Amino acid sequence: MRKPQSLRAQLLSRLTLPLFIVVILDASVSYFVALHYADQAYDSWLLDSAKSLAQEVKAQKDKVTFELPPIAVEVFRWDAMDKTFFKVESEAAGFIAGDKGLPSPMLATMANDEPFFSDGEIQGQRVRIVSVLTAPTPDDTDDVLISVAETLNKRRGMMNEILLAVVLPQILLVLITGFHIWTGINRGLGPLNDLAKLIAQRSARDLNPISDAGVPLEVRSLTHTINALLDRLGANLKTQQRFIENAAHQLRTPLAGLKVQAERALLADNLETMKPALAHIKNAANRVAHLSTQLLVLARSESVSQSAQEFKAIDLIGLARACCMDWVPKALERNIELEFDAPTTPVCIAGDETLLRELLSNLLDNAIGYGNPGGHISVKIEPSLEPRLIIEDDGPGIQANEADRVFERFYRIPGSRGEGCGLGLAIVKEIADLHSARINIRNGPRDSGTRIEIVFGSCL
Repeated sequence: MRKPQSLRAQLLSRLTLPLFIVVILDASVSYFVALHYADQAYDSWLLDSAKSLAQEVKAQKDKVTFELPPIAVEVFRWDAMDKTFFKVESEAAGFIAGDKGLPSPMLATMANDEPFFSDGEIQGQRVRIVSVLTAPTPDDTDDVLISVAETLNKRRGMMNEILLAVVLPQILLVLITGFHIWTGINRGLGPLNDLAKLIAQRSARDLNPISDAGVPLEVRSLTHTINALLDRLGANLKTQQRFIENAAHQLRTPLAGLKVQAERALLADNLETMKPALAHIKNAANRVAHLSTQLLVLARSESVSQSAQEFKAIDLIGLARACCMDWVPKALERNIELEFDAPTTPVCIAGDETLLRELLSNLLDNAIGYGNPGGHISVKIEPSLEPRLIIEDDGPGIQANEADRVFERFYRIPGSRGEGCGLGLAIVKEIADLHSARINIRNGPRDSGTRIEIVFGSCL
């Protein structure tokens, strides 16, 4: 698992890294520019020294001479920081004066009017060398090569001074800028820290919106998102609280009946007087079992909705036929004819098989429970771009003003017969919504009974 990074560290790195790069580039450019001009200045001084020596080259009786008093040589060589070397030579006379070990260029490569600068080594020391050609007389064909060299101490000293002069202010600038960046980031992150403290201090039951007072614009999108989440959590908690209260109320009635009938059975003297109480206990237990099953179906539908699992391809005809076969015995108990009408070719939809079976079971349970004895129930499947599952009964029907309320949890139409708990159609609505299906409810074909259509999405 990747370790989470600090927002402060990311901001610092993204702000200071470019600053460091710019400072390094600026210092490098400044250093090399200053070094270039320093080399030019020292090379110019070195060239002047070579030209001054060239003036001492004379031609006497067809012979090249170089006469420089020893005191003048000492003055020429004197330098507090560097050592100076020179060499005078010609192609005809060879070495004439100076330091014989000083490297010099080939005379053939030299131009008469152009100095030649090079780097070399003498006595184990690195030196900068300039070489010039001179002719003692205009008619003299034997050119004299004069080379002057100097060690690099002054140049290196100037390089260090330039480096310090350039880098130290840059380092100081980086430190000052870094301090202001650090303090600015801390101040900028202050609202986030305050928001975190505010949320941490809240009670788990406090779902009131977070105030935008004093919150920067960039952070308000976060507070708005949190407030929207708090609104959804509040709505879910209210729904769960109402669901728990209604479930507790619905369970209280059959459990109270169980208790009363159990006490009645305990007071009975024989089995015959005990049988009515046992029958009531059985009915109450069936109601509790039915209610518990439906509550579990609701919980399953909610968990499937939250997990957003991918549905599988299901043959709606095969599922509906199997479910109708399961409910045939109960329909026969009430002498109700259960008809199934579907095409011969499969009709496929995407869905959860268990939940769709519960949807159809609840519709059949309602149709059988509220239908007329000796009546008729029709289950039909119409294939199309949007397949339809249709259940019709010939019961009392549902009034138009009750058509929306019957899908509420634990709601029962006043005066309804039967012992339902008001969860059947609520489960149907929950499962239909999960499958993105529409529910149409209206009266039967002869303006009696109930017709419920489940319209699914596009066929696979």
